[in-house]
Amino acid sequence: MVVPAQVQIPTDAFRERYTELIEASYDCVDRIVINAYHPLLQQAGGFRYWWRQWKGSDEGLETAQLMRMAGRYAKRVRAYAEAHKIPVIECDGEVRKHELAQEHLPKEADFQGVFLILVSRFSAPIWEVQSSKEGKVLNLVRRYAFVKQYWFHILDPEWGHLTIRISPHPPFGAQIFLNGHEYVARQAQRAGLAFEKENNCFTKIDDNAALAQIAETLNSPSMIGQLRRVCDRWIYSTCLYFALSTAEQSQTNFQYNYSIYQVELSRNLLFHKGGQMEQLFESLIDRLRSTLDLKRIKTIFGAKRRPFRHRGHQQPRLEVVVETPTYNLTIFKLHFGSLTLKVYSKGERILRFEVVVHNTKNLPVKRSLDHFPSLLAYLRPILDRFLNTLQAVDAAFISDDLLDRLPTPAQIGQATVAGIHLDQPRMRAVLQAVLALAPTPNGFAASDLAAKVRGILGDSAPHYAARHAAYDLKKLRAKQLVQKLGNSRKYAPTTSGLSALAALTLLREKVIKPVLAAAARPQPVAKPDSQNPLDLLYQSIQLLFHQLFRQLGFAL
Repeated sequence: MVVPAQVQIPTDAFRERYTELIEASYDCVDRIVINAYHPLLQQAGGFRYWWRQWKGSDEGLETAQLMRMAGRYAKRVRAYAEAHKIPVIECDGEVRKHELAQEHLPKEADFQGVFLILVSRFSAPIWEVQSSKEGKVLNLVRRYAFVKQYWFHILDPEWGHLTIRISPHPPFGAQIFLNGHEYVARQAQRAGLAFEKENNCFTKIDDNAALAQIAETLNSPSMIGQLRRVCDRWIYSTCLYFALSTAEQSQTNFQYNYSIYQVELSRNLLFHKGGQMEQLFESLIDRLRSTLDLKRIKTIFGAKRRPFRHRGHQQPRLEVVVETPTYNLTIFKLHFGSLTLKVYSKGERILRFEVVVHNTKNLPVKRSLDHFPSLLAYLRPILDRFLNTLQAVDAAFISDDLLDRLPTPAQIGQATVAGIHLDQPRMRAVLQAVLALAPTPNGFAASDLAAKVRGILGDSAPHYAARHAAYDLKKLRAKQLVQKLGNSRKYAPTTSGLSALAALTLLREKVIKPVLAAAARPQPVAKPDSQNPLDLLYQSIQLLFHQLFRQLGFAL
């Protein structure tokens, strides 16, 4: 393992704001899913050529024979498992296989190899052979079908617990599931670092800089070789061997190519006190719930693990009020196509920020294993912008002269654009829409803004189109509230602009409107135990405004 000489501890606006509460922080790759495929076997002509290399001719190339290959695979797997006393469990698709595997982890510290095999139906490509009456092969058709697949749970000396799922049907597609935290933990042990780890997070770190250095090796070019070696180490000698022996693999030149399918990159903040972390996170969600237009926020109380739905049973309730829950997990999610941004608590003192790629096919980066560092380099700025957005919205502020400058015309390039008038419903909706679109990983287009504004205004603005949004964006750019991303047609708020937009929105919606709405007829301040502190403050301010209006002679 090559450790960088010096790695800068990850920093962002959010971490800098709460630095006195944070004990340690590090970036780490979590889940890595790698697709393994043989390029030649993906096309009909290539598959037929491979078969001839194996058998010498087209003899035996028929659908029934291909199905018998899967049956022979199953017999060999069970014979191997029985000889080595490895459990083989058949389960349905809804079972959380990783959690099931945790119950069967070997107790021996030096154990290496397969310790559990799970069998379940899953979608996979298979080949069907169309032949003439004389048995001549006419055509090969590739289609997807739900077939039995095998999950090999393995303990690796470098990566700890990893899983390989393989289809016993040609073209023998496979997926390798790795975990970056498992790799970092193994390397930290070898380096003699002291730490405590619970599930998938480090709950105690004695040397934060040294651990961050080890985690950073996952982002280095040398990791490409590490990933390739761990895949080769198990897929040929263990998983594929039950379908093709080592001699048959060599005879047919069977060689897998690897590509990245899914990846998760996380920033982990270890707080000094768990209570402070929970208070900060809960208040953050309360303030951002409506501001960022979140579509999915769920809070799970009272269970040590996340609930999931079993076939034949009702979906568990997620919103349960418990005074003293044994476990409190809040997940803050934003979905953007194949990308998900998440914030959630891990353990008692870890707050994790995570960017998840569900399918790299939809990203503007290459997917092959050789480009793994480039993929992480693409994701890291997204994670930084996410944290900076949260901080900017959470710590909203307005510069001294912004309110005076907003209504005045401004210059952008050679053009003069009108000012921004907050008394207009359209401009208020534009500000809210820009704020809602701020976390978008790659910025937003004028058409995105137009759709969001129409959603906010409803029937009052049915004809608000992209050209209207483009002009409003020009006005925001002239005030340095929004910027254009390079030479593209995508936009994003500036850091100071984002804070200003949040402040303007919160000031009107959360301060001015609720205070003035009831200032004319204030309600008596309720007893402290009957309302929350925010309602009490609102009522106190409304009462003061009522007195102020009377002194100024306003009609009430």
